[in-house]
Amino acid sequence: MSIVKYCKSQIKLIKEKDPSINSVFEIFLYPSFKAIIRYRIANFFYRKKRFYIGRFISERTKRKTGIEIHPGATIGENLFIDHGMGVVIGETAVIGNNVTIFYGVTLGGTGKEKGKRHPTIEDNVIIGTGAKILGNITIGSNSKIGANAVVLNDVPKNATVVGIPGKIAKLNGQKYSS
Repeated sequence: MSIVKYCKSQIKLIKEKDPSINSVFEIFLYPSFKAIIRYRIANFFYRKKRFYIGRFISERTKRKTGIEIHPGATIGENLFIDHGMGVVIGETAVIGNNVTIFYGVTLGGTGKEKGKRHPTIEDNVIIGTGAKILGNITIGSNSKIGANAVVLNDVPKNATVVGIPGKIAKLNGQKYSS
């Protein structure tokens, strides 16, 4: 997809997801718009083994937007980062399609792993404000991670996880008790 088509798709996504946007021009001020577009460029260089250029773009973007996306991360289509300040996405994180991330979220490592160190977030996941998802774990599709939850273990599809440490509160729309 060309960068122009990608920008148009991001503009459409942000207009759909954020009711506070009053005009298309406001989207160009939106930190997540800048961060995701610049991530795509940094990721392009990173995949071409131009690591310095990818990291340079990533570091400048972090300083300008408060959103840190490692250029080595893998991100699908329609990622929406709302109020992105403090979002951190690690190098080996994998994010599927149609994922929503609120501010202060960390997709990080535990410091104990080598190789794949960061989480995999499947499609249609919502991650609440301040949530920390750490380690080489998988968050199943259609799941919701509550605000400030700390998730250290795999989460099945269609689950809602809350608390510290994160525990399943709902599974397949039904109250869950372990």
